[in-house]
Amino acid sequence: MTLIRNPLRNAMIRPEYCLAEIRAISALLEAMGTLTFASLPNGLFPAAALGSAKSYTGYSYVWVRDNIHIAHAHFRVGRTGVAIRNLRTLMAYFIKHQNRFIDIIAGTADATIPMNRPHIRFEGNTLEEVKEKWAHAQNDALGYFLWMFCKLVNEGALAPGADELNMLALFPPYFEAIGYWQDEDSGHWEETRKISASSIGVVVAGLTEFRKLLLNAGPLRDQRGTLITAEMLEPLVERGQAALREILPSECIQPDPLKQRRYDSALLFLVYPLEIVEGQTADRILADIINHLQGEVGIRRYLGDSYWAPDYKKKLRPAERTADVSDDISGRSRLLPAVGQEAQWCIFDPIITCAFDLKFKTSRLPEDRAKQIEYLNRSLGQITAADEAGVPAFRCPELYYLEAGLYVPNDHVPLLWTQANLLLALKLMEETCLLYENNR
Repeated sequence: MTLIRNPLRNAMIRPEYCLAEIRAISALLEAMGTLTFASLPNGLFPAAALGSAKSYTGYSYVWVRDNIHIAHAHFRVGRTGVAIRNLRTLMAYFIKHQNRFIDIIAGTADATIPMNRPHIRFEGNTLEEVKEKWAHAQNDALGYFLWMFCKLVNEGALAPGADELNMLALFPPYFEAIGYWQDEDSGHWEETRKISASSIGVVVAGLTEFRKLLLNAGPLRDQRGTLITAEMLEPLVERGQAALREILPSECIQPDPLKQRRYDSALLFLVYPLEIVEGQTADRILADIINHLQGEVGIRRYLGDSYWAPDYKKKLRPAERTADVSDDISGRSRLLPAVGQEAQWCIFDPIITCAFDLKFKTSRLPEDRAKQIEYLNRSLGQITAADEAGVPAFRCPELYYLEAGLYVPNDHVPLLWTQANLLLALKLMEETCLLYENNR
């Protein structure tokens, strides 16, 4: 059953759609500002469009990971210029701070200290690093950037300059220096460091796309003069693939109970948009998330997740709500009364929609189309209603959490990553409707 937050969604959500109906929904959401992306002048996107009243959240900063998902959505729906501008500015940021790569490759900086690693959250307007301690050991964020930049090059959308190619060439030796296939990083959720399949898989996707670039463009030299060839990347990719074969469909199989995790929704991104896992493995990941992490409103990141636990705003001061807990999560973990009361996120249902779109385009099975529609409806149902305190209507939240026993959106509305995923889900549903109607 779809829990519909916005009464207008109730009038439009259907068990079946034609192309005209999907386009009408998209047009309405565009008119209401639901799919409006507030970018910075340089083309980067803050995590959320909150305004100064909620600056305490830190979501006005730029996250590399979020920006790649947003740029990919724009590229996929045909807004190529938005994606190129975004990736070029991210590249300028990495070039500006390339010594973080070089020092770790050379062994002159300790990679076990997260602040020594390339910073994945920064001040978007100035491209300056944020001095606040943060969990910057996030291999997935770097892998996403490598994947998307190379994808734009490989598909003929972007012609890289010499400095950009030199910067790209630093990524493989960096990933080798940290041993990404066995490196404990903080991953998608910026929490306890562990060996995570979701991070390894993103790096594999990035290196695979970079290998395609090298096969087309030939070898490159990095800023140190070291030659990087497509052949050199093969063993580096294989190490990651071997790790995935051992870990998947779990997220982490380390024996430490604080790290081991059977189910994690971050694995969903390996299915889509990265398409780095396919077939039975992809089906297993989808089934695991649906059967073990899906809630009535959204989808949990993982069982036992204490971020925005019930009555979170009553238990924590504003500055404490988004604090770095990568060194010690125990204090926050005590806020979750019981498994099953975790916050339910809005970034996943649209991606499950896209995953079933992939399946339907291959299988042509009606049950795959039905699942695509079901999760699109769940995604539309998460759009905010007019009567939710302090939150504008027709916006895409980060998540819903329990406040006084009821699910309400948290402070991070609108979250641009959620918007991007919904934009993708609608675009792919348009394509499916067109395919379905042309083949009836």
